[in-house]
Amino acid sequence: MASVTYDHVWKKYGDVVAVQDLNLDIEDKEFLVLVGPSGCGKTTALRCLAGLEEITEGRVLIGDQVVNDVAPKDRDIAMVFQSYALYPHMTVYDNMAFGLKLRKFSKEDIEKRVQVAAKTLGIENLLKRKPKELSGGQRQRVAVGRAIVREPKVFLFDEPLSNLDAKLRVQTRAEISKLHKNLGTTFIYVTHDQTEAMTMATRIAVMNKGKLQQLDTPQMLYDHPANLFVAGFIGSPAMNFFNGKLVEEEGGMVADMGTFKVRIPDKDRERYQGVVGKDIIFGIRPEDIHTPMYAPPGIIAEPVHANVDVTELMGNEIFLYLVNGAHNFIARVDPRTDVKYGEEADVVFNMDNFHIFDPSADPENPPVVA
Repeated sequence: MASVTYDHVWKKYGDVVAVQDLNLDIEDKEFLVLVGPSGCGKTTALRCLAGLEEITEGRVLIGDQVVNDVAPKDRDIAMVFQSYALYPHMTVYDNMAFGLKLRKFSKEDIEKRVQVAAKTLGIENLLKRKPKELSGGQRQRVAVGRAIVREPKVFLFDEPLSNLDAKLRVQTRAEISKLHKNLGTTFIYVTHDQTEAMTMATRIAVMNKGKLQQLDTPQMLYDHPANLFVAGFIGSPAMNFFNGKLVEEEGGMVADMGTFKVRIPDKDRERYQGVVGKDIIFGIRPEDIHTPMYAPPGIIAEPVHANVDVTELMGNEIFLYLVNGAHNFIARVDPRTDVKYGEEADVVFNMDNFHIFDPSADPENPPVVA
């Protein structure tokens, strides 16, 4: 077992910077997820660790060993790719055993490792089949099994669920989380799907444009995003953002969005004193916007009037797509809510849960006002 360290790692392709000054300490036995949009550098960072990409600057360590110049086969890692990369002419058993045969393991040791991995993954009855006889989920289990038999220090997963249908993704997600607990090994997992990241990770590293934006537990990322990008990326549907100005008005502090205003609770006034009079971005999640009849008791509720543009009944909830002036936003409301397309609706913002971002500090990616 081993920790992993990225120490000021850069990866450049000519003038293109794929990974920019990445500093990341991954603890032994941790399940860390690298998440971000396509092209953010997460897969490149993983490939630098695997030795499939040569880093431009910095160091990568597995445990206490710097592995910059260590061949991929000698890094004691195992990688599971988006494509299953199984040999079509080999049986499941031979696919799982192939790497061990190359390393000159004995037949007895190979048999033992393959059988243990197959039992762990529930594929004992598939060992004699060939990949073409398997479903997508079964192929992915075989690919994971091929990694397990090596008993590596670190498992690397590069978007392993992307080729599976929605139901199978949920099932396999749970299986990988369970596998991590059973093996007690360091897992590093790359995905663009923030739901996968939130449900599987012990910690999440959010990346964008080659830079690490924030590293924290899933709940902390959700409750306390560091900047506008993280706030908008974590959570589904995404957080609503409103351009406005923070002003003092009638003895209180108000976020003025032009066509509507919400009062900032007195308990938060000191926190936001430094941005009074400034342009701000006000953020609130869809699940913190309620219809008055079904608002949770005891919240600090600020009323907002809007027109209903679209409704989406999800069974256990309704998504309301609302319009107020130039502002479009989404509310995630109680399924008993009776509003229809084209109607007017009153909603309330839960002012116990909101965020204010300061564009003057960074116009491209405003930080949250701490």
